[in-house]
Amino acid sequence: MVNDMKFAPLYDPSVRKPGPKPFQVDLHKVFAVGLVLWVIALIVVLVMMYMGYKNMHSALVITISGVVIGICLLIWEFFDRWDYRRLGADS
Repeated sequence: MVNDMKFAPLYDPSVRKPGPKPFQVDLHKVFAVGLVLWVIALIVVLVMMYMGYKNMHSALVITISGVVIGICLLIWEFFDRWDYRRLGADS
């Protein structure tokens, strides 16, 4: 009987507890912080390459990719927020 109570929410939705409310997150801040961290990592890799460290090409490619993806995410977030505000103003 005890094991049946663990699985009761799976086959009886009325027994389920209500889910938590969604947490509001400002994606602009999240993506900006991530982008800053990737830029710092890129600067560190460039300094290490300048100091003569060998075989840093893969680290360079990874950090450049992180910066490019971060910029793309900021652009996406800007237009997504613009659409959200535009659609909210229409209703």
